[in-house]
Amino acid sequence: MKTEQDFLEGQLILIDKPLKWSSFQAVNAIKWAIRKRYQLKKIKVGHAGTLDPLASGLLLICVGKFTKRIHEFQGMPKVYEGTITLGSSTPSYDLETEIDTLYPTEHITEELIHKARTSFLGKIAQKPPVFSALKKDGKRLYEYAREGKELELKARSVEIFAFEILQINMPDIHFRIQCSKGTYIRSIAHDFGKALNSGGYLSSLRRTKIGEYNVDNAVTPAYFKENIDI
Repeated sequence: MKTEQDFLEGQLILIDKPLKWSSFQAVNAIKWAIRKRYQLKKIKVGHAGTLDPLASGLLLICVGKFTKRIHEFQGMPKVYEGTITLGSSTPSYDLETEIDTLYPTEHITEELIHKARTSFLGKIAQKPPVFSALKKDGKRLYEYAREGKELELKARSVEIFAFEILQINMPDIHFRIQCSKGTYIRSIAHDFGKALNSGGYLSSLRRTKIGEYNVDNAVTPAYFKENIDI
């Protein structure tokens, strides 16, 4: 049975973040559950790597003294599974915004898809999406984007350790990617479309692993609340 002291000394909680929840909402749910159960005025709780509201899956939540290890967990490689929809694009590179451009797909073959996939392996230069939480001059990029302001974003070096095509159901490409910290899967979806002389956006995403931690061993925020001291 977990005690108040266990949480204060430090716990790593594997949460399966529900779709449409923000990472902040998930952290808050865990924090309030612990505070309520043990009548605590305050306790440190934080996550080790944001997961967008339109993505589900593994979120590592650090409690108590384990918040000092957040940087360590953030640096671990991550595995994602999802779907890239070809033939159109959105400003946010995912379903947060409406489709703004349509592209041809008739020329896209399985051979072309697999050839494009190999070009993303290894260290690549990647521009983050304009609709992201990165800051420029103290302001989030998505704030500039929503104001209609265009920014020149610098490419950053990230590493793709593995990129598998799981299934092709045109215009949908189902994939699995293992990548380094700081990789934007939305940007890969967008750039993948361009590599095929078409367009593409991320239509679904689930994070399945962070380092050695697997979503199969994670629990939902609701389950944690009901079974907090197990």
